[in-house]
Amino acid sequence: MTSTNDRFEAHRRQLAACEQSHLLDFWPELNEPQRADLLDDLDQVDLERCRPLIETHVRGRPRFALPTRIEPAPVLPVAPDAANAELYRRAEQLGADAIRAGKVAAFTVAGGQGTRLGYDGPKGGFPITPVRSHCLFHLFAQYLIGVERRYGTRPPWYVMTSPSNHEATLRIFEAHDFFGLDRADVMFFQQGQMPAFLPDGRIVLASKHRLALSPDGHGGSLQALRAGGALVDMNHRGIDYISYFQIDNPLVKAVDPLFIGLHITLNSEMSSKAVSKADDLERVGNFCLADGKLSVIEYSDLPEEYTLKRNPDGSRRFDAGSIAIHCLSRSFVERLTDDGSDVHLPWHRAEKRVTTVGSDGIPVEPDALNAVKLEMFIFDAIPLASNPIVLYTPREEEFSPVKNAEGVDSPATARRDLIRRAARWLESCGCTVPRGADGEPAVELEIAPDYAVDAVHLRERLTSPPDLTAGSTYVLE
Repeated sequence: MTSTNDRFEAHRRQLAACEQSHLLDFWPELNEPQRADLLDDLDQVDLERCRPLIETHVRGRPRFALPTRIEPAPVLPVAPDAANAELYRRAEQLGADAIRAGKVAAFTVAGGQGTRLGYDGPKGGFPITPVRSHCLFHLFAQYLIGVERRYGTRPPWYVMTSPSNHEATLRIFEAHDFFGLDRADVMFFQQGQMPAFLPDGRIVLASKHRLALSPDGHGGSLQALRAGGALVDMNHRGIDYISYFQIDNPLVKAVDPLFIGLHITLNSEMSSKAVSKADDLERVGNFCLADGKLSVIEYSDLPEEYTLKRNPDGSRRFDAGSIAIHCLSRSFVERLTDDGSDVHLPWHRAEKRVTTVGSDGIPVEPDALNAVKLEMFIFDAIPLASNPIVLYTPREEEFSPVKNAEGVDSPATARRDLIRRAARWLESCGCTVPRGADGEPAVELEIAPDYAVDAVHLRERLTSPPDLTAGSTYVLE
């Protein structure tokens, strides 16, 4: 085992070579546990990766270069027209066959904390279901059990945490006996970290013994798959297709046979789902053809003249909003993350408020933007893929993120949408769902994903529709 002194000397030399020696300014004042914390933080910083970025993205301010030609992306419809009916039928069968053959894995990006929701812990532990108050992790675990019930094979689950919530995430799974999953089929690994920088290029020291570190963005999840050993594990299991989704969307289909089947049938390396935007300026990325390449342009980067454009029939011209649901071929992720690859996701610069330590060693809370954070975005991999495709999915079926404590995209709206979806599914089975004068279901409903993963599955399983009365609570499990 390397001694503290040896680790210190190695970091001292590296930091001096990169003009970051200030990170050790308070070393003589630290006790042994604090020194261990500082060295652990320094171990997470790849100085060779940071050095060129300091020049281009910290001291410099790269600007988004608007493509010369921006056109709407071609998007496959939710329901096929006559020309695509056979394609969708074959794709859904092929996707189901891939699931049954054990070629599909679920991959959840779960590095966030529930702070904005008033929850002290990993966001995946936040209680979300409308009746039983099961947490997001529990909901997705049940979904995978439901997939096994329908297709005979349970996909393995890869969960990316962050250093700030990794141990707490493991404790949640342990406390719930892995929510009924086989422990051998759940793999945890941590996301990479990037330091925050002062405008002059110095890495931020948040206290005498801690660096200001934060996750390297959801785009960093691809490199984390390799660094955490997930790609090797997938290869051993025969996994070819990775179903990617983020922890904060309780409506997501964690494994969707049609989506996977279209990805396979159309020889795509990376496929994405889109929803029709709620309004012209909705804060979601826009699927576009950027100089002929399928891409996502952030809402903040797409000029309003494009967001307001209309087709001859009055419909929105740039309508496909990105919702962070993807299917990736394992071979594509392996190629992108190979050490010898000359293709990398771009870094994005964001100015933030970050606690810094003063010359007296006392942390200072800034009252203005004072630092730069760098992150990668998963959608930047799309133009690097062969034959990328986009499939529309109904918002009401698959997109209701939990981001804010109140208002739009909050726990209240997600629970409302879970109840609305359960009502639609039951009505498709011939059940009468009581509704109020506003049209909302007048009953608290919850359909456990391990009972049915979608409306078709529910119709296959439900032998007799339940008798629902207004003001009642009903759980199908």
